[in-house]
Amino acid sequence: MKIKILFEDRYIIVVEKQQGIPVQSDKTKDEDLMKLVLNYLREKTGYDEPYLGLIHRIDRPVGGVVVFAKNRFANSNLSEQIRSGSIGKLYLTVVCGQSTVMEKQLDDYMKKLVTINMSKITDKTDKKAKLASLKYHVLDTIETDEYGVLSLLKIELYTGRHHQIRLQLSNEKLPIWGDNKYNKIFVKKKEFTNIALWAESYSFNHPKSNKRMEFICLPKNIYPFTLFNV
Repeated sequence: MKIKILFEDRYIIVVEKQQGIPVQSDKTKDEDLMKLVLNYLREKTGYDEPYLGLIHRIDRPVGGVVVFAKNRFANSNLSEQIRSGSIGKLYLTVVCGQSTVMEKQLDDYMKKLVTINMSKITDKTDKKAKLASLKYHVLDTIETDEYGVLSLLKIELYTGRHHQIRLQLSNEKLPIWGDNKYNKIFVKKKEFTNIALWAESYSFNHPKSNKRMEFICLPKNIYPFTLFNV
């Protein structure tokens, strides 16, 4: 599989992740994005073990922007930006249903259910729960024959919890199209569908120059985003 590079210099490499490929190796042992990038760097540099630091993850069914560090300095710098909350993360998603408002912030306490690889909404009295925050903006709403009302949302993600966007939108009665864990329509379907969630933009300060950078890729020619003017 050929990787699509959005940007590369001595410090970072930014790529577009395809839907269905894990960011890093998992129990399936399927081809993963990190190995693909490492193979690319081996061929480019001639080093057997080039440095590659994973800065952030997105779920296997999700496509979009992924950033890697090419040295320890960049890794440490970007990790600190994540801890300080200065990283900007925007997602596009298609949900089943229509919001009653055009913009809303969601703040929930949620915890990971490790045994079933899901998460659930709980409350702040739960010692295993963590605060999850995002804001959604409604970009468009349409009527379809097969799925009824679908809406295109832009998500500003403020925290990075396990399945956060998927769970919080489902809890808001706006489950993501294609989500076979949190959307009851697709839980019942036997055929495979890619989830309509895409990491559209990732912004941060360059670890060396401190210049603010934003990298964007859009889900072109991917259904059901094709139903909207993405």
